[in-house]
Amino acid sequence: MTAKQTDSRTLNQSCNWAIAQLPGLSEAELAKLQDCGIDSTKALLKQGKTLEARMNLASKLQVNIQHVNKWLALADLARIPGVGTEYCGLLLHAGIGSVAQLAETPTHRLHRQIMRLQVATMQRRDLCPAIELVQQWSQLAKALPSLGF
Repeated sequence: MTAKQTDSRTLNQSCNWAIAQLPGLSEAELAKLQDCGIDSTKALLKQGKTLEARMNLASKLQVNIQHVNKWLALADLARIPGVGTEYCGLLLHAGIGSVAQLAETPTHRLHRQIMRLQVATMQRRDLCPAIELVQQWSQLAKALPSLGF
C-alpha cells in the first residue's frame, strides 16, 4: 500500500465516538442528548449542521446554544485521527474551535499555545503533545472536509 493510500484510508476512518466520550458532558447533559437520539459524535454533527438546527437542538435540550456549539466544536475536532476525544478538549481550550481553524493555524504557534495552557493549568510541560503530533493533526485537518461551523 502506498503512503497516499494509507493517508486516504486513515481519513476515511475519521473518528466517530460515543457521545459519552466527549469531554466535559455532565450526566444530565448526556442523558438529554441520548433522549434526543444523539448517541455518537457523528449523530451530533448531523443534527447541528445549521444555525437553525443548533438553535432547535438547544431548545429541545433546554440548554444554552453555547453548550451546543461547544459540543459541536469538540465533536468536529474529535473527527481528526489522533486527536479523538483525548485531545479535542485541549485543542478547544487552546483556542481551536474547528477542523478548518486547526488546518489554518501554524503548527509552531499552536504548539506554543498548548504548552502555555499546560503550564498555566497543570504546571507541567511534559503533558504537552510533541510538536510532531501537532503537525500531524494539522496535516490531517487539511485533508478532512470542513463542516462549515
